[in-house]
Amino acid sequence: MVDLPLESIHKAAFRGAEMVRCAGEQGKFWEMRTRLFSNPQTLEDTASHASALRLDGKRFDTCMASEKFAADIKRDQALAEQIGVQGTPTFFLAVTDSATGKLKPVRLMSGARPFASFQTLIDAALADAK
Repeated sequence: MVDLPLESIHKAAFRGAEMVRCAGEQGKFWEMRTRLFSNPQTLEDTASHASALRLDGKRFDTCMASEKFAADIKRDQALAEQIGVQGTPTFFLAVTDSATGKLKPVRLMSGARPFASFQTLIDAALADAK
């Protein structure tokens, strides 16, 4: 169930995913992720991001040029589309299915949101559970 309007996937999201994975090879996955989410308009400027994180530039460039993570990212994108993800970040609120013990998504929220949005989503899910 989609409760809030979804934001579209950024046109450079694929490149950003590659940048994060390549930075991860040098132990800077989360640092690159944080940097790109904070500066989404600068996704094309790979050199400045690599430099700011003190990555080995040649190694990073080689990784980017190789497209070694492309198939994995495309698989992730296909799965995301299949389950209704249309933007990043996306959050799922889930409950445990008593019959199977597995998580069952009950709410979806896309985009960076303030705490109040999460509270509204949680309150709605709790009300539905009663």
